Amino acid sequence: MEETLIPQAGIPLLGIPAGGVHGVGLVRAARNGLRLLQGLVAAWRALGRERPAALVTTGGYVSAPVAVAAWARRIPILLYLPDIEPGQAVKFVARLAARIGVTVEESRQYLPAQKVVVTGYPLGARVTRWTRAAGRAALGLPLAAPVLLVFGGSRGARSLNQAVMGNLAELLALAEIVHVSGELDWPAVEAARAALPAAQQARYHAYPYLHEEMGAALAAADLVLSRAGASVLGEFPYFGLPAILVPYPHAWRYQKVNADWLAARGAAVVVEDAALATQLVPVVRELFAAPDRRAQMAAAARALARPDAAQALAQGLVQLAQGA
Repeated sequence: MEETLIPQAGIPLLGIPAGGVHGVGLVRAARNGLRLLQGLVAAWRALGRERPAALVTTGGYVSAPVAVAAWARRIPILLYLPDIEPGQAVKFVARLAARIGVTVEESRQYLPAQKVVVTGYPLGARVTRWTRAAGRAALGLPLAAPVLLVFGGSRGARSLNQAVMGNLAELLALAEIVHVSGELDWPAVEAARAALPAAQQARYHAYPYLHEEMGAALAAADLVLSRAGASVLGEFPYFGLPAILVPYPHAWRYQKVNADWLAARGAAVVVEDAALATQLVPVVRELFAAPDRRAQMAAAARALARPDAAQALAQGLVQLAQGA
């Protein structure tokens, strides 16, 4: 996705060879280890050519060779952890970083505490510029109607898409739906919408992906059904958006930790992926029938917002660069 999104933002993109070595088979680990060495050489050359005053990274296995090269060239590193619990790459890079920004206080326990600054999750103007009225106008939504946003992440989420398509009539009776399906399931979602009666089609606003308008969808919604990637810790609190979170079950537990953190603070309801097909309609119906509860969830979410997170991270990066 970065190959499309980053050039669209007018930012040069350089790919670095890398691969994961944790939790993979021996042969694949050996192959990826070689790719990491290739990435280290590529990063060393790129940093020598660009001579940056500082490096910012958010983890992932590609961060390891770049961080090692930066550390070796004495380029100060700002590490940012979007999720609550760090993965192996973040724990490794944390040893080399000069400063570590985290989304929530609970992340401090996993990292060198003296380096940690709680910044919150950074949001750009692409998201924050939207108001409820402007978001609804941009997406053609009635100003007063209840709106359910369904979003599975940048690539989509098949179980969320299937649960929604399997219960479209019941869900459309409860709310207007903004469904961001991801590209993989878009043909099936488009066909499901085409099969609806005209009155239901008018209430079903389906998109393969939203770029500049994703903030509009977040601002316009009354309730969101979503995976629990790191962005839910920033975007949903900013808009005070009550959430039904369905953690992705086939990976390490980052999403479950994120979802449970929001749920424990009253901002979200967690539904297991395996139960989604049967629980989706009852949970959505219950929440739309209880405006007081949704208002409490919205207030709980809003209390977690840190709207100055991007500025805090940017200031930290500039300070490191000036020190260098």
